[in-house]
Amino acid sequence: MADIHNIPFLWRKSRSKANEQFGTGLLAQRQQVADNGSINFAALRRSSRLFIGFLLSFSLSTPCLPAPNAPSTPVIWPDTFLARVEIWALIETLNAELLAAHSATLILDKWCRDHKLAPEAHIAARRIAIGPQPLTDEQRKILRITPKDTVQYRRVALHCGDVVLSEAENWYVPDRLTPAMNTILETTDTAFGRVVQPLSPQRRTLSSRILWHPLPEGWEMEEPASPASDGDAHGRSVTPLTIPEHLLEHRAVLTTEEGEPFSLVVETYTNNILAFKHIHKAP
Repeated sequence: MADIHNIPFLWRKSRSKANEQFGTGLLAQRQQVADNGSINFAALRRSSRLFIGFLLSFSLSTPCLPAPNAPSTPVIWPDTFLARVEIWALIETLNAELLAAHSATLILDKWCRDHKLAPEAHIAARRIAIGPQPLTDEQRKILRITPKDTVQYRRVALHCGDVVLSEAENWYVPDRLTPAMNTILETTDTAFGRVVQPLSPQRRTLSSRILWHPLPEGWEMEEPASPASDGDAHGRSVTPLTIPEHLLEHRAVLTTEEGEPFSLVVETYTNNILAFKHIHKAP
């Protein structure tokens, strides 16, 4: 167990090493996505392992918060440097997985399963009643809309169990889908990505925006606070972190294997991607 008086020094040393190893690797992957639209997942996994190793090694060498009395109660993230770094890593991880995927629905299936957000890891869609939303000229160009084409608008909340993970707007061309697919989309709440899987859709991201950065601008230049100062001597008084409702936005176009576009989506991911439950063991 580390001497409590050495915690600030150990924290600065560990954080510096983690920034160098994880941050450099993550920035390199983001640059690669910007340059050619691909991700080196082997390198990303190496960076993630180094980052997780930092979190575990520091957590094991410093005092832990006591176990909550009711593990089934949803966690309120504490407003600490470590919690903010963990949230940043989670947002960047989901962002990278979406950038590399051909189906956001399947990525959310995996996220739901990996984080045990519901007994059944299956993304379902709940339709949101709203009138047609016209396409902009730019959107019509992306979808290659002709005067003969009809465009349908569909807005849904994608949820895992009772937890809404994202809200999606979708403009699609019915004539470029099969009659069976159109029937399902018109009469059920099945997620669009699941319905069109037989087309082996290709997903091309048009834009990706992180809507909230848990670490303030210039955080790397600030002197980090000692973890001991996040609460009292027993770790009982930790201010909860205020997390905005929306964290990430993706705009993408879906095409057939032949490259014909048939859907344009705008997806906004909610703070419920962080709503999984932690169970802390007593030291």
